[in-house]
Amino acid sequence: MDYIDHLSKDRKLASVLRAQDPVALEPRKNICLRLCASIMSQQLSTKVAKVLFHRFLELYGGKEPKPAQIAATPFEQLRGIGLSNAKAQYVLNVAQFFIDQKIDEKKLRKMSDEEVIELLTQIKGVGRWTVEMLLMFTLGREDVFAVDDYGIQVAMKKLYKLDDSNKKEFKLKMQGIAAKWAPYRTYACRHLWDWKDGG
Repeated sequence: MDYIDHLSKDRKLASVLRAQDPVALEPRKNICLRLCASIMSQQLSTKVAKVLFHRFLELYGGKEPKPAQIAATPFEQLRGIGLSNAKAQYVLNVAQFFIDQKIDEKKLRKMSDEEVIELLTQIKGVGRWTVEMLLMFTLGREDVFAVDDYGIQVAMKKLYKLDDSNKKEFKLKMQGIAAKWAPYRTYACRHLWDWKDGG
């Protein structure tokens, strides 16, 4: 694993890596659905998010829906599986955007990280963090650093003994540390999440 040698130059991160198995990034299909899943999981624990996503798939007979099927889903049905008004609307917004913009997954995969962020944050309800999760977990991009992710903030505060009383300075410090991890920042984030969760 190339990334382990590189990230191990950071002595604190090296101790985390030694205690864990290597992670692999596996690009996944159906980008629209994954983006909807990312919206559903906002501010929820992984466990609750999984339950919600399972209920969502059950609306389509347990199969993965295409954008047109999601866009045609009545708002009340989405509310019925436990989504808030806002999240239900955002899920419909995502599906409609993919249809209106005729988003081609192959083309999306060829775009740079920042181009993908610029395109998809045009959708109401989709912020930078949501697209960063998509880049990491669906597009399999290796060098994404989610500075606004609460889990990453908790992990880095603990591992690097950072002071987070000034949010702006705290994030700058995080980015400074993470800059040394490039071009493998996604892997570092994955290991930090696992470490924070005691994995």
